[in-house]
Amino acid sequence: MSGGDDMKLLERDYLQKMISLIGTPDIKVITGIRRSGKSCLLLQFMEYIKQNDQDANIIYIDFNSLNSEPYLEYHALNNYVESLYDYQKNNYVCIDEVQMCDQFEKVINSLHSSMKYDIYITGSNAFLLSSDLATLFTGRTYEIEIFPFSYKECMKYYANNYSLNQYVLEGGMPGSLVYAERNDKYKYIRDVFETLIIRDIMTKYTTRNKVIIHDLAYFMMDNISSLTSINNISKTLAKSNLKITDKTIKLYMKYLSDAFLFYRIRRYDIKGKKYLATNDKYYLVDHSFRYANIGIRNMDYGRVYENIVAIELLRRGYEIYVGKLYKKEIDFVALKQNEKIYFQVSDDISNEKTFEREVSSLLKIHDAYPKILLANTHHDEYQYEGIKIIDLEKWLRL
Repeated sequence: MSGGDDMKLLERDYLQKMISLIGTPDIKVITGIRRSGKSCLLLQFMEYIKQNDQDANIIYIDFNSLNSEPYLEYHALNNYVESLYDYQKNNYVCIDEVQMCDQFEKVINSLHSSMKYDIYITGSNAFLLSSDLATLFTGRTYEIEIFPFSYKECMKYYANNYSLNQYVLEGGMPGSLVYAERNDKYKYIRDVFETLIIRDIMTKYTTRNKVIIHDLAYFMMDNISSLTSINNISKTLAKSNLKITDKTIKLYMKYLSDAFLFYRIRRYDIKGKKYLATNDKYYLVDHSFRYANIGIRNMDYGRVYENIVAIELLRRGYEIYVGKLYKKEIDFVALKQNEKIYFQVSDDISNEKTFEREVSSLLKIHDAYPKILLANTHHDEYQYEGIKIIDLEKWLRL
């Protein structure tokens, strides 16, 4: 039984998004961290088309398969697709791992400009970056970014026989779910991490300094949800006799973010209404990478919950910032169209001092937007001076 087979059983919300885009003139690009379920989504989507469009002609190339090896040269790929075109039907082009074909963008641009095809492609993250899409493709692109499984999806996968504590320790990398033992899950996740460092980052950027990228990634994993100073990182690495300039650290942090392993979240001054230039925060795409790589020593549930909430807000389509108000910090300012919500995340607020510390930041914000404190309350939602206090586990299931 492969991870892919099992994952096909779980229909994810992304499928509905893809269905809503059928027939639009955009090049649909599925991105996200390696092994997050992009190929699976493409297969589910093609299955939907087969069942719902009698006039469908699906041209599918899977560059993970040896059968597609003849089309790794871009003229051959173009000729193959064009040879299968059927003018009496709706022609869908679905290409998995498109970046394996050198100069693939020439083919996609040519097919797109012919206006004969509805195009869907997936690619290994570092080769299909959001920042590259506009330069790679002359046509308009629509990016569908995929995340690992949410807590809610894991609940569905395990038929509700699942707990938040399990999610905290094991995360939601789809391919890890088929393993029964935690050690096997972690081994799988470590393999994904190694492949991402070597194949996605070192190959694309031809960097040879694997040790420094590894140590930097470990440092960032160990410091999720903390303000990150490049100066502090270089001092820490210097203690391990790794001499590295601030400029190189900044570049390598960008590579790790471009491969969707980390998300850089900027700080925003709520009163001054401006971005702050220093000390961003970095969140892991899936917190299981931290435990798989550096162990479960120093368990800091508060920081891991904060990481889980950050990724969940991104998954739900919010743009997020770390808020600063006077000397207080607001964990997240979440924006979506006209919506704005302030979030604080805490492990345990049963202690009065902790509770007061967490709400004091929110109480200092004097606007009418919703303010939410997420914590392990194990109670129904209630309000405190206009702040909604919501149980974290219940919020993750919303």
